Amino acid sequence: MKKALNYFINSCNNLQSIALLGIRLILAYNFYTTAIVKWEDINSVVEWFTSMNIIFPKANAYFVASIEMIAVFAFILGIGTRIVSIILMPVLAVAIYTVHFQNGYSVGNNGYEIPLYYILMLTILLSFGSGKLSLDNFLKIK
Repeated sequence: MKKALNYFINSCNNLQSIALLGIRLILAYNFYTTAIVKWEDINSVVEWFTSMNIIFPKANAYFVASIEMIAVFAFILGIGTRIVSIILMPVLAVAIYTVHFQNGYSVGNNGYEIPLYYILMLTILLSFGSGKLSLDNFLKIK
């Protein structure tokens, strides 16, 4: 029984890199969609940030659009995942505070459910890194 349990645990441990790759690809896709919308009309994003009293709206619009696009490549390639994750967490926290929190939790009401999921996924990537299926691993970057 102990041998079977050890085999099961080892098998589950081998899934870790696949799970981390899956999280990275899901986040890459979703940040791509939000980054593209921002870059297609960055002036509207600046106006929107201004209307929400976000400080330095133009600089923040460019920063958010840029970090989201950088995240796409970082997550697909699996390089700099921890750094990008820690930068994105406060961006999402601000999004929750300024856009979603007033709508409650439910995604159906434009609530903070999805950004919260993203923060949790980013926490996993921050904790475990990119995994074995990554450029970080290939280059032996910790």
